[in-house]
Amino acid sequence: MILISIRGLDQFVVGHYSKKHGEQLAQLFEVAPEEIDFYAPYGTIFHEGVEQTSWNTYVCVECPGAYASIEDKIAKYLISTLSEFSIHLKIYFRYSEDRVYEHKNPDYPLHITESNIVAEEEYDEEYEGEGDPRSRPDLDYNDPSQIYLGNTFENLDEKIEEELQRREAKEQHEHECADGHCCCHHHE
Repeated sequence: MILISIRGLDQFVVGHYSKKHGEQLAQLFEVAPEEIDFYAPYGTIFHEGVEQTSWNTYVCVECPGAYASIEDKIAKYLISTLSEFSIHLKIYFRYSEDRVYEHKNPDYPLHITESNIVAEEEYDEEYEGEGDPRSRPDLDYNDPSQIYLGNTFENLDEKIEEELQRREAKEQHEHECADGHCCCHHHE
């Protein structure tokens, strides 16, 4: 189990990088491609308040200690291929002492791949509610913790007109009070 964490690059760049270079890295490690995963946290590196994305990239390779003898080869490969996306790179290694516990669910493939991923169209077909999200069975229209499913702008023009009339009446009343022609008696 090898995890390559890349901080300081856009997560989509890391996704494309993993697809393009994952198999070659597996060959360098002499493992099956299924043994290598990439991690691209959603975050940004800053220095003195300035974003450093694609300027400073930090790569951490987490792997068993048995791979320490090839770290130079791995580091050189990572630097040569990631320098296409970043100005400065720092590669560091963290070794585990093979104290790894793992569970692989036999009912599912080890990884989601392009061949076994559920396509977006398949998901959307499940909720054919004439385009109205209120017809989705997984959403409760009356649950205040869920998003509002109604028409947010319903009667908006009328509400704006009412508010304008209320403000105009208030301004007119305040003007009358200022002229001393007030009938509300709050000045006495």
